Amino acid sequence: MNQAHPSTIAQRLMDHVARVQTERERNRASTVERLPFTIRRVHSPAQLAKAVAIRHKAYARHLPEFARALALPEQCDFDSDSVILLAESKLDGSPLGSARIQTNVHHALEVESSVTLPSWLQGKRLAEITRLGIEEGRIGRLVKIALVKACFEFCEQQDIQWAVVTGRAPIDRQYEQLLFSDVFPDSEPVPLHHVGNIPHRVMAFDIASGEARWEAARHPLLAFFRHTRHPDIDLTARAPGLLARGAQRLVARQAVGPTFGMVAA
Repeated sequence: MNQAHPSTIAQRLMDHVARVQTERERNRASTVERLPFTIRRVHSPAQLAKAVAIRHKAYARHLPEFARALALPEQCDFDSDSVILLAESKLDGSPLGSARIQTNVHHALEVESSVTLPSWLQGKRLAEITRLGIEEGRIGRLVKIALVKACFEFCEQQDIQWAVVTGRAPIDRQYEQLLFSDVFPDSEPVPLHHVGNIPHRVMAFDIASGEARWEAARHPLLAFFRHTRHPDIDLTARAPGLLARGAQRLVARQAVGPTFGMVAA
């Protein structure tokens, strides 16, 4: 990406300071809630194996053909612009959910291999949320909400302006409920290369105005997202290079026979 103008950098810095101060005030006023699982950034091959396992399992329930391509880690998992979130049970450490966040700091988003984003998203700091997969049942629903919260928090921490998602029917309705809007005016699904050429709607969320819009809509998840502090969601940066160093060994082991440390739910 092109270097930002100094005035733009200064404005981003001011916005970041304001967000940090707001977050501190919110934390002081928030209730604290413990979850039966943790959500952390993946920082080791073992954690990546868990994330890949739950991702593959989740996609296999609805898209078995495409899920075959997800049995192994993807190249994007190791990109410097990518962060993988993993939800693990506190009881036994089993994986309950995962999501990947890719920013456009150094490279274009994956969705841009299939579509050209409109001008109002060009030159913006973007993050694409992909490969959201969760365990089935009641715990899975809670994990999904917590992963979504973690993704929004990551976007705020990284000064992301717009979060981008792609949703096939009926998943796209869930993004509508979160107040994502269509990137393209006709809202027609388009085939996307990074999701097996399956038609998806491309949708976006303005991070800066998110809380105000949730408040105006009296969104049922507002308290969970903004007025409850969850210490079990920890987005502390991973140590650089751990995934890259273990990538070849992990892929080689999986090629022989994956043992992801989990079996069917």
